[in-house]
Amino acid sequence: MGTIDYRALAVLDAVASHGSFDKAAMALGITQSAVSQRIKALEDASGRLLIIRGQPAVPTGLGQRLIAHHRHVKLMEASLDIDLGHAVSMPELAIAIDDDSLATWFPDALAALLAPPRCQLDVRLADSDAALQMVRDGTVFGCVAAAAGNMPEVAATSMTPLGTLRHVCVATPVFAGHWFGDGFSSEAVQLAPAVVGQYSLLARFLAEQLKLDAPFPHHSLPVTAARRACIADGLAYGLMPQRLAAPLLATDALIDLVPGRTLDVALNWHAWTLDTPFTKLLSEQIVRSARAWLG
Repeated sequence: MGTIDYRALAVLDAVASHGSFDKAAMALGITQSAVSQRIKALEDASGRLLIIRGQPAVPTGLGQRLIAHHRHVKLMEASLDIDLGHAVSMPELAIAIDDDSLATWFPDALAALLAPPRCQLDVRLADSDAALQMVRDGTVFGCVAAAAGNMPEVAATSMTPLGTLRHVCVATPVFAGHWFGDGFSSEAVQLAPAVVGQYSLLARFLAEQLKLDAPFPHHSLPVTAARRACIADGLAYGLMPQRLAAPLLATDALIDLVPGRTLDVALNWHAWTLDTPFTKLLSEQIVRSARAWLG
């Protein structure tokens, strides 16, 4: 598309981030007409639609790749400013992560990144499939995702093993007595309400332990703390990271429904290969914190 207009790319990024032309104009301190003109100029130069006009406005595939390029260039410019001794504005780094990691080991990585602040961190909650797609299309710099044998590699990215997050299947004694009085069986789990963040994880556990290959009743709660409360209040059974469940198991507030059996989820860190101080520090801290916590 010839010479890239980086000022126009900044406008494209703002429209995608804020979801509308008028909000992007307010954030940039320019008129909505100016926003429209710069987007139109980019689209004319590329010969392709870059933003799908709607509520919200969303980038097309090419639009998202241009936004990813713009963000990468901003990170490289910030790195050069450091080398040249110039004042550096904090670059924005977006990552995607699952809720169990966010509730367990990930907060340990924040101190080195945010005190003193070195970047503006944008953490997005996403399961493994969605997180990997965000890396592929450049929406985020990196993500934490469960390992999978058939996972296609993403060009210009690296993958680093983090460790294994171990889950146990738990419930309150009262809940277990009511629903699993005759044992944790495939018949019982097709009646008892479960709570899940990712349906596939509990489905995998039930398939491994009970050979169950059928739907089961469940509530969907996307946040670990909410699922933990749901289980602790006796409203459902479900998987919980073992180290979060340990204090409740130790006081008999919860019981392990399948003693000695766990679901182990191997996690990887996927990130774009950008050699800047910010991205390098982010990756190092995430890998170090995950491995210290996960073992």
